[in-house]
Amino acid sequence: MKEFKGNVLFLDRSDINTDEIIPARYLTEIEKSALRPHLLEDLTLEDFDPDIDIKGKSIIVARENFGCGSSREHAPWALEANEIFLVIAPGFARIFRQNMFNCGMLAIELADNIIDDIFNKFSTLETQVSVDLNTCEIVIQAADQIQTIGFKISEFDTALIKTGGWVEYADTHY
Repeated sequence: MKEFKGNVLFLDRSDINTDEIIPARYLTEIEKSALRPHLLEDLTLEDFDPDIDIKGKSIIVARENFGCGSSREHAPWALEANEIFLVIAPGFARIFRQNMFNCGMLAIELADNIIDDIFNKFSTLETQVSVDLNTCEIVIQAADQIQTIGFKISEFDTALIKTGGWVEYADTHY
């Protein structure tokens, strides 16, 4: 199982689509590692530089409808290649969200007001997050601030994550 903890990359925008996560010109790549340098390179966001801002981050906190657009598995693969195994947002495109779980990664949905609170308290600070899948809790820490937030996830999605993704799950269950 992947680890769901580390430093946070805050992307304060809704509707970040799969073309912005990994541009279509790289979809011919067959090795996940080849996607690594191109993650979010076409994302338009004020003061965002993927060459600087992604380094050392393993969690993304974003706004509504993360992963919308084309239904490509390359978007979670590009995140995985950069060791970003967790995205937290108020909502995800359905196929993107399922592709995350199928890859053994975690997409946590929190209400808009909770995401607003996280951005207000933590987005200007060096922030760390850890997730406990057994208790379904997120712990957010920065400077002297700490916040614990509960979340919900289906038993099946939890099983996918704990086994490492759909292929590993199928290998152990079929």
